[in-house]
Amino acid sequence: MKSGHLHPSTRILRELVSYFEELGFEVFEGPEVDDEWHNFDALNVAADHPARDEQDTFYLKDGRLLRTHTSNCQIRAAKEIKPPIKVVIPGKCYRNEATDETHETTFFQIEGLYIDKNVKVGNLFWALEMILKKLYGEKVEYRMRPHHYPFVEPGFDVDIKRKLASSGVERWMEVLGSGMVHPTVLKNMGLDPEVYSGFAFGLGPDRMMMQRYGIKDIRQLWQSDLRFLRQF
Repeated sequence: MKSGHLHPSTRILRELVSYFEELGFEVFEGPEVDDEWHNFDALNVAADHPARDEQDTFYLKDGRLLRTHTSNCQIRAAKEIKPPIKVVIPGKCYRNEATDETHETTFFQIEGLYIDKNVKVGNLFWALEMILKKLYGEKVEYRMRPHHYPFVEPGFDVDIKRKLASSGVERWMEVLGSGMVHPTVLKNMGLDPEVYSGFAFGLGPDRMMMQRYGIKDIRQLWQSDLRFLRQF
């Protein structure tokens, strides 16, 4: 009888969590089925934001929803842990979107959150640099681009330069989103934004896993095809 082994998504998720633990983050977990307040309202997502539409979010008959990001745990973490808060939130997320080689309705995400007194943008940049070097090596080439997210201000996307395995051509690839926690979100956490500040970031381990193992179609991860899974 052949013994079982970890799914490639589980393997990369555990590896990434161990990296963050080495940087002093502790694991925090929360519900995959949640209410709109924790998933949207508390995170400063406007009532008319497109992400709240049924074509983007899975809603249940009782008004709850399948979380669209692990950011739904930010408020809970702040309610349970007194500052300084330094947590990493791994978990499964869901979005009602068309599937193709690089998009799935079900995917994993890892959220990082750090809140304390006198946290500055420089602290965010330092943490992101440490994370990128841990994930991609000391010589990783990266850039940060301004980007709007409703729950952070300012917000940044982070790209790394990677060489395509198929052609050997280098190109920029987005790997995570980040920013300073919005004052409104801090207030919803029960924290005074005049006293506390912090940063948050989110990355998709599935994309990293596909790159590592040369997987070209993300849909293969959820088809339970033993011919595919036995390769790992």
